[in-house]
Amino acid sequence: MPFINSIVKGLSIKRRYQMDHFKKYPFDVQKETLLKLIKKAKDTEWGKKYDYKSINSIGEFQEKVPLQNYDDVKIYINRLREGEQNLLWPSKVKWFAKSSGTTSDKSKFIPVSKEALKDCHFRGGKDILAIYTANNPETRIYSGKALTLGGSHKIDNFSNQSFYGDLSAILIENIPFWVDFIRTPDRKIALLDEWEEKLEKITKVTIKENVTNIAGVPSWNLVLLKHILEHTGKKDLLEVWPNLELYTHGGVCFTPYQEQFKKLIPSEKMNYMEAYNASEGFFAIQDVPQRDDMLLMLDYGIFYEFIPVEDINEETPRTLTIGEIELNKNYAIIISTNSGLWRYIIGDTVFFTSTFPHKIKISGRTKHFINAFGEEVIIDNAEKAIKNACDKTRSIISEYTAAPIYMGDNRKGSHEWLIEFEKKPEDLNYFTTVLDKTLSSLNSDYEAKRYKNITLDLPVVRSLKQGVFYAWLKEKGKLGGQNKVPRLSNTREYVEELMIINDKM
Repeated sequence: MPFINSIVKGLSIKRRYQMDHFKKYPFDVQKETLLKLIKKAKDTEWGKKYDYKSINSIGEFQEKVPLQNYDDVKIYINRLREGEQNLLWPSKVKWFAKSSGTTSDKSKFIPVSKEALKDCHFRGGKDILAIYTANNPETRIYSGKALTLGGSHKIDNFSNQSFYGDLSAILIENIPFWVDFIRTPDRKIALLDEWEEKLEKITKVTIKENVTNIAGVPSWNLVLLKHILEHTGKKDLLEVWPNLELYTHGGVCFTPYQEQFKKLIPSEKMNYMEAYNASEGFFAIQDVPQRDDMLLMLDYGIFYEFIPVEDINEETPRTLTIGEIELNKNYAIIISTNSGLWRYIIGDTVFFTSTFPHKIKISGRTKHFINAFGEEVIIDNAEKAIKNACDKTRSIISEYTAAPIYMGDNRKGSHEWLIEFEKKPEDLNYFTTVLDKTLSSLNSDYEAKRYKNITLDLPVVRSLKQGVFYAWLKEKGKLGGQNKVPRLSNTREYVEELMIINDKM
């Protein structure tokens, strides 16, 4: 362990100097990043279309290249998946991270280049360790192994020219061979597609290891960790892994899960780090344990722009660089990346808590959503599912909202739907079944979480009394005008307030 620690510390010192550079000169680093991306992609089909050879500034780039969403670039991505190259990015692109769908697609497929793997995703993983080591110089994390889960989708062959799967599965498939010596389980188990089989095998393998750190989405990890305790008969995880000291989490808000993890790992020496890693790129890392914001990593081959949320629906919204943002304002993120996404709106919103260094907190999505367990249910999914359930049951609704039911000691997560019916369905259970199955057909991430009730149980649908939503809006002083009932929320604030009113009526 001393040998490994000394190597890691040496590399960490060098990396901290690089981080200090982009902290002090964020705009210069970002400008340099963009011009390098443009120069590299100038001879691609996209680069020729938008005359990248003539672009010499951020302003010219913003003027020539329009904002993009998935539907705008889908035609290029489909061609890439069929084996064409040099379309969006010059190096060969054969990996595609499967993520939840857009308003018109059940799933989207994000290109992942070799540069994105090396200079973005893997660099982010190494930086987590560098930052953690700097903050915890006496760490014994390298005396054991990291427990990491593979994706819920295995790597699949699309056209003999391209492969797709969860980002986590792609990362495991491409990690350097030496990483296998410091992580568990092995690739074969981590990439199993059948979750129940994977759960059993991970449990049997990892309980024999000296696990010092865990990484992954909280909801999936809770399922695994509870299963390990059930299998071993131990009262907490420290009886299984006494040297456990770090959990790195991301993907969904950690707040609802904190108390459950503290019960599973009852130690004040346990550390938690948040990372902001998505299919589109690795964006930010919590670098100060006492703070709940994250350092925006500005040298990963990603150029950032930001749209003020109030402008998001404008035909030509304002787009700001890292040098133009203001603190505590909500922004939608736009990225141009070393995988060939150009001025791409990823759908997340953030606000800045600090500049020099630039630190962010995730504030939500550009649209209402539920993403408590990694399911990313959006308004379009909900509207279509509600309509189908109403059509099949010949019911009519006047208002609805939905929110997560968080995991508890003896329950899995689920969604709770509060619906005020104009005409009630004869069978509310059948309505619920149709709603659930339609959501699964529309959203691959929801479908994965619902598979065999592994993470999410069947939704709970409650029929509210007539006038509850009106009374709630009146209580909020939001009758009339443009005020609307929020359809989806990632917290339980609205549903609990509505249920109180319903119980009083």
